[in-house]
Amino acid sequence: MSRIVIVSNRTPAKGPAAGGLAVALKKVLAERQGFWFGWSGKLTESPSPTAQIQDVDGLSVAQIDLTRDDHQAYYSGFANSILWPSFHLRLDLTTIESHWYEGYRRVNAQFAAALAKLLRPDDIIWVHDYHLIPLATELRQLGVRNRIGFYLHIPFPTPDALYAIPHHTDLMRDLSHYDLVGMQAKRDVAAFLEFAEHQAPPTFASSAKHHVDFSRTEILAFPIGSDPDAFASLSVSPAAQKMITRMRRSLGDERLILGVDRLDYSKGLPQRVEAYEKFLAHNASFRRGVHFLQVAPPSRDTIKEYQATSETLDAVCGRVMGKFAEPDWQPLTYVKRAYGQPSLAGLYRLARVGLITPLRDGMNLVAHEYIGSQNPEDPGVLILSRFAGAAEIFPAALQVNPFDTDESAEAIRVALEMGLEERRARYEALMAAARKHNVGDWAEEFLSHLARKPGDSAPQHDHIYLNSVA
Repeated sequence: MSRIVIVSNRTPAKGPAAGGLAVALKKVLAERQGFWFGWSGKLTESPSPTAQIQDVDGLSVAQIDLTRDDHQAYYSGFANSILWPSFHLRLDLTTIESHWYEGYRRVNAQFAAALAKLLRPDDIIWVHDYHLIPLATELRQLGVRNRIGFYLHIPFPTPDALYAIPHHTDLMRDLSHYDLVGMQAKRDVAAFLEFAEHQAPPTFASSAKHHVDFSRTEILAFPIGSDPDAFASLSVSPAAQKMITRMRRSLGDERLILGVDRLDYSKGLPQRVEAYEKFLAHNASFRRGVHFLQVAPPSRDTIKEYQATSETLDAVCGRVMGKFAEPDWQPLTYVKRAYGQPSLAGLYRLARVGLITPLRDGMNLVAHEYIGSQNPEDPGVLILSRFAGAAEIFPAALQVNPFDTDESAEAIRVALEMGLEERRARYEALMAAARKHNVGDWAEEFLSHLARKPGDSAPQHDHIYLNSVA
């Protein structure tokens, strides 16, 4: 059986995996052999051109170091100050520096040069996320002819947003060098196809040879998930029950509304708190009977746009507290730190409402985790942004436009008033969808498609190949 080579910006560390994705990919490597390749997390003046290989909890992990300047240009610069906001349709938050692209290409070339030395002819290579879009191009230029797949964990941008990205045609040509490109949602595949079929004419700054041939690349949606049954077990574990006991002691008879997100401008946190503020303003009878808990550990807090989001959220939470708090009741708690999965599972299970309203998201695994953690006999209600990839597979959620805070406020009221019979029916539909789209099957389905060579019978899936438009 061919080895699986997983490539990502960062590699797994020793100890328990932090999330379901890492667990699933570690399982893939444990069952099929192979190794994980990526950045070591170390910065040095003169990185070795050869990867250092070590054993991490029984897995073979190959790592390279980066220079400080290259990491700044590649990661903080092009990847997270240009690609991330653009792919999330926040062009107003992009910062463009021309040398960042040079560093982005340079790091991808460095990855490729070190990785190529480790490859066997029949290895199957699976590249993850927007940091490494050019990697297939760099590997092909080194003579690598292996099957190479790419999975985008964040949303794919609309064509207009894509055109605003410097060197966007080069990036799309990079994607054409993969055998399989996987995305979170059908809307992402549709946006990709729209670009591919109606490529923009060249500008004075772009090459006249602008058309990209995608005829050898398969483009498919592979919705990622979690392990809902694992979260169901976790939610009744001693650690989860400890969190539930602590919260019940604090809440009394108040019903919990819960949000769990990284502190990121794509998550719509200020808008979410504003929706809760409107809910309290318009539904005075619910005051003292509810409590909103937002867990939001800091993320990329050296980037100024993230600092601004944090400051805005601080101000909105302060306003809500000042407007509605009483000496013996506070309407919300805002926590800027991370919790382990058992504690989160306990919070999910206790929460009558899961308020998950990103402005734009690739999938949103918190939605999956919330569903998996519910008590089947007395489940909570999921309020979900229709702009999360999860909305495509969870139609039984209360779906809202997170930009419309009046609509979100009304959804909170509906969720709190929803009867047990309807809550159970929605939960059962959501849990069935979560089980269907679990993370283990996601990995296996992607790899089964990637391993298939031209002429092999196709696995069950909606297949999309693009004819050349050159």
